[in-house]
Amino acid sequence: MRLSVGAVSLNLCLALYFTLVLNLPILSHFYRILSGLPHYDAGFALSIPLVLLAALNLVFLPFSWRPLQKGFFFVLLLLSSVVSYAMFNYGVIFDATMVQNIVETNTGEASAYLNASVLGWVVLTGLLPGLLLLSVKARPSAKPWHGLARRLGSGLVSVLVIGLVAAGYYKDYASVGRNNPHLNREIVPSSYLYSGFRYVQNTYFSQPQPFVQIGTDAKQKTTPNAKPSLMILVVGETARAQNYALNGYPRPTNPFTQDLGVISFQQVRSCGTATAVSVPCMFSNMTRDNYSDSRAKHQEGLLDVLQHAGVTLSWRENDGGCKGVCDRIPHEQMPKDDPTLCDGESCHDEVLLKGLADSLADPKGNTLVTLHLMGSHGPTYFQRYPDSARYFTPDCPRSDIENCSQEALINTYDNSLRYTDQVLAQLIKTLQGLSDRYDTALLYLSDHGESLGEKGLYLHGTPYAMAPSEQTHVPMIGWFSPAFAQEKSLDLGCLRQEAQQGKFSQDNLFHSILGLMDVTTQEYQSQLDLFHPCRLG
Repeated sequence: MRLSVGAVSLNLCLALYFTLVLNLPILSHFYRILSGLPHYDAGFALSIPLVLLAALNLVFLPFSWRPLQKGFFFVLLLLSSVVSYAMFNYGVIFDATMVQNIVETNTGEASAYLNASVLGWVVLTGLLPGLLLLSVKARPSAKPWHGLARRLGSGLVSVLVIGLVAAGYYKDYASVGRNNPHLNREIVPSSYLYSGFRYVQNTYFSQPQPFVQIGTDAKQKTTPNAKPSLMILVVGETARAQNYALNGYPRPTNPFTQDLGVISFQQVRSCGTATAVSVPCMFSNMTRDNYSDSRAKHQEGLLDVLQHAGVTLSWRENDGGCKGVCDRIPHEQMPKDDPTLCDGESCHDEVLLKGLADSLADPKGNTLVTLHLMGSHGPTYFQRYPDSARYFTPDCPRSDIENCSQEALINTYDNSLRYTDQVLAQLIKTLQGLSDRYDTALLYLSDHGESLGEKGLYLHGTPYAMAPSEQTHVPMIGWFSPAFAQEKSLDLGCLRQEAQQGKFSQDNLFHSILGLMDVTTQEYQSQLDLFHPCRLG
């Protein structure tokens, strides 16, 4: 015999399930906040799930009509289950930027997040409740107006509950909300549905913008009889500065570059906490304070300005794409056909070195090559380095990293950083081998950092205003051949001091590269060129 439930009662049951199960992350967070307060009213603490239940019941009512209810909530249960898992286990918040990250993630990256823990959670909290919902018989109302009356009554009761709680505890809710403004972004399903709506609206329904060229006046300074300059710009992935031995970390994560004369910039902040924001931002002429994703998509950036100036450019890709910044210059996705470096889905970053020296053997003027690393892309950090680079053990050879010990997780992440250091050292040696044809330099800058369980957070993508330093403090490393430093009048002693004491960000990249490549344009701002104070000319 099938269970028979009225539409309004079923709506309340769904609201209760969402409150106590799928919104467990926000309830846990709320009570963690309360536990940190010197004192709080017990009635206020007890009212939190009641208010959430009433609010969800009210929001769900418009979708409780029988032809819509089952199908709509079956899909909602599945989606909310996935979101709940990410929030509960990784501390992920689904704002508009996170939705953009998800949409722009390729299948290879997405598959890295699939594991037994995710599937088990989704089956238990999403699929099985969804199947139960489909099996329930929706009992029709005797008369159409009875159903309407019940819905109005249920809605009024919800409003009354919220009003009574607000009358008694408004100051408590206002205080917690004011000090923790991100809490409203954690409610399932409203958080991700609203963010998804914003993303779709901004992406597909915003007013078309004309594409804007910048730096069309760009020109290169020329020095007679000088060798051309060759710079390799390496865009890192998910590396955090705290784990760099060059920055004082006690573990040997930079053994390959530490004796090559590199300069590590100690205090560098990212523009965002995800690739979809940081990469377009760092290559744009905008700063983090005035950055607009929409404007960046409809405007040229650093590479376009260098191209206007006649600099020879190329982009080699081993991550999830250049996010539009390389679209108008020669670029290539590295093939995944090398069995020693690739598994068919992804490749270790050494693949970026294949054929690089040969492609640069014949100088074609001042040249900038950009390499986009896979770096330390999680959660499958163990797939970012070959077995030969498995230095710190035991590591964590799985994607459900929250189930690894902290020691194993750190070991795995540090192995990925150590392997990146090995790749950078190989690049520097490649540049040294080209010194008879070019004045050479390398600059490495990661797009954003990573959380590894600190404060209950994993991965990245936390809204910038509340992001921990682990996600925004990024490594930046420079290497400059003696001939390059001499040609550019670059005082390396001064630069080492600046790297130790100065505070920089990805805002500096646009102007610093223009300065090093001796490109003049009205877009250039010397105050944002981090090398400018140490150039003697």
